Amino acid sequence: MSKRRLNDRQINRIQSIQERRRERATAKKSVSEEDLQNLNALGPEITGTVITNFGAQVDIEGTEAPYKGSIVRCHMRANLESLVTGDVVIWRPAEPHGVVVARQERKSELIRPDIYGKLRPVAANIDRIAIVFSPKPTPFSNLLDRYLVASEFQGIKPVLILNKTDMLEEEDYADVHQLITDYRFIGYEVLLVSAKTGEGVAELQSYLANQTSIFVGQSGVGKSSLLNHLQPEANMQIGPLSVGKEKGTHTTTASRLFHLEGGGVLIDSPGIREFALTHLSADKVIDGFVDFHPYLGFCKFRDCKHDRELGCALLAAVEAGKVLPIRLHNYRQIILSQESDRP
Repeated sequence: MSKRRLNDRQINRIQSIQERRRERATAKKSVSEEDLQNLNALGPEITGTVITNFGAQVDIEGTEAPYKGSIVRCHMRANLESLVTGDVVIWRPAEPHGVVVARQERKSELIRPDIYGKLRPVAANIDRIAIVFSPKPTPFSNLLDRYLVASEFQGIKPVLILNKTDMLEEEDYADVHQLITDYRFIGYEVLLVSAKTGEGVAELQSYLANQTSIFVGQSGVGKSSLLNHLQPEANMQIGPLSVGKEKGTHTTTASRLFHLEGGGVLIDSPGIREFALTHLSADKVIDGFVDFHPYLGFCKFRDCKHDRELGCALLAAVEAGKVLPIRLHNYRQIILSQESDRP
């Protein structure tokens, strides 16, 4: 029996109900102005960093004495802006939980649309987006390009990390070798590591030092395994691939911030099988393809779609071997999916 299709009115109603439920759940644990004044043991205002957001409460790492380095569970002041891992906040100690009273301005943020099309931040104040992929589950350049477009749009430096290099000795992964070659041709940094053998982990640790980075990528690519190498005390749960599907099982359910042994800060995020770019216009999407930049604005027609038009500078660059055909294909696929991706 086929699934019943919902009309737009029914979809909007369901989305509205879900949004109200989320707001009510958060409000239950937020602290109103009246409650804030009635807390007897409310301490002074001090700074801290959001380590994990549980939706209704957050864990804050204190950055000032006497709470420096301590993790404190906190409520959030009513009407406070949304908080994500990496946010710098002002909070006040109290019993049994502290209270976050303000959020400082973010220097950067990674955002993505949720399933309802509403933009939601994933993490804040990050310097690098580390896009992790592996031979299994099968990596797709279209998903990698979506991450790269998001990185370029938000002005955060990306790096590609191929995990499970121990699998590359098998002949079945010619496509993975091609991905490495392609992205290095474009100019992206690609690091090769293996959480199983430890190959390349020291180089990765050095690369991430003195930076705040976030791991993103499909479930099952080994982000948690890599984190256990970089910070053994993290003790992250590791899940197997789904039998017969070659898809990862979710072991990270909420973004969390870790201090690495070799220096630097790393945010581990839940695996994302899809990364929609519905919040970006076609012009913003094409700007995210850095290898297209030298040819944009030189087409014969100003409204060129870079498809089959005569005098298209981008098509000419592909024919000349200066732009990879797969990149132009992925760009077209992203544009075609923009409408269908929107709820």
